[in-house]
Amino acid sequence: MDHPTLASMTTLRLGGPVTNALRVSDPDDWAESVRTIAARREGAPLTLGHGSNVIASDAGHEGTVLVMNTRGITAKRLDNTTVAVTVHAGHPLADLTSWAATKHLAGIECLAGIPGTVGAAPVQNAGAYGQQISDALDHLTARDWDMGRLRTLPAQACRLRHRDSRFKNAPGRWTILTVTFHLTRSPAAPITYRPLADELGVGLGTRPPVAEVTTAVLANRHRRGLLLDPHGPDARQAGSVFLNPSVTAGQAARWSASGCPVHTDSDGQLRASAGWLLEHVGYRPGSKIADGVHCSERRTLTLTARDGVTSAGFTRALAELSAKVETTTGITLRPEPVLVGARS
Repeated sequence: MDHPTLASMTTLRLGGPVTNALRVSDPDDWAESVRTIAARREGAPLTLGHGSNVIASDAGHEGTVLVMNTRGITAKRLDNTTVAVTVHAGHPLADLTSWAATKHLAGIECLAGIPGTVGAAPVQNAGAYGQQISDALDHLTARDWDMGRLRTLPAQACRLRHRDSRFKNAPGRWTILTVTFHLTRSPAAPITYRPLADELGVGLGTRPPVAEVTTAVLANRHRRGLLLDPHGPDARQAGSVFLNPSVTAGQAARWSASGCPVHTDSDGQLRASAGWLLEHVGYRPGSKIADGVHCSERRTLTLTARDGVTSAGFTRALAELSAKVETTTGITLRPEPVLVGARS
């Protein structure tokens, strides 16, 4: 990469220069990449996949940015119904869910259309429509830069929680190389998310064929403005900018009575709809938040970057939105995209 910038490596297209960039496309090149980084004596690299869930610093990154672009899927049958599927870190998650649908393998069908790579997905414990990475993850391999060696971590050791993991809480320590899922030759997991059930025209708890669920998820994501169009007006985005906030039982009762969707997450925590809260305080699809920062034309919870905005300006816009929601409702919104690079 000539004169690389974080902007060129992220979907928001924000972020300053980097000292070095190293793209790993062939798994056989991994050992040489480790030697190259060690020879630079810069410490651990900043690891990125597609950069679809990050806000990169205007100051860039002093050191190596490691872009994982390795691809490939290997499947091994474990018994009559279970298949171990090992995927290289740079493989697009959306391509993996499409592949699984064609093989009639259940376990990740509701993750269809989520942008980014398979290696990045465990960092956030990516999920949608009542399903998440932790539901199917068996183990992964990762470079532990602190210990200076390759490690195999079973799912339990990854400490996956609602949009959280040990990797997210130790930025810079890990580079995920492969991820292994246990998928099953069976109908899809029971449908627990009402909008998806309505999309399919089935009742909650129904288990349709995997391919039908994948198709319905993609259709619903498209309708909600969640599929990243690289050429559309909302292309510069990082998906949902806030996590659905945790709320007390009292807050849940109050705001549910006002129409706010409230659900219980996989950790048993009550969570309110961040998108509903933003609309409750006056924002709508297409709303201008600040110069160069707008809500997506199709979805309030997705902010888009336009010409002239900086990472600092985008981050300030998030803070202003959060402050308005907290002042009005007493509920705190936390950003979902991860901040990467040097602090300005």
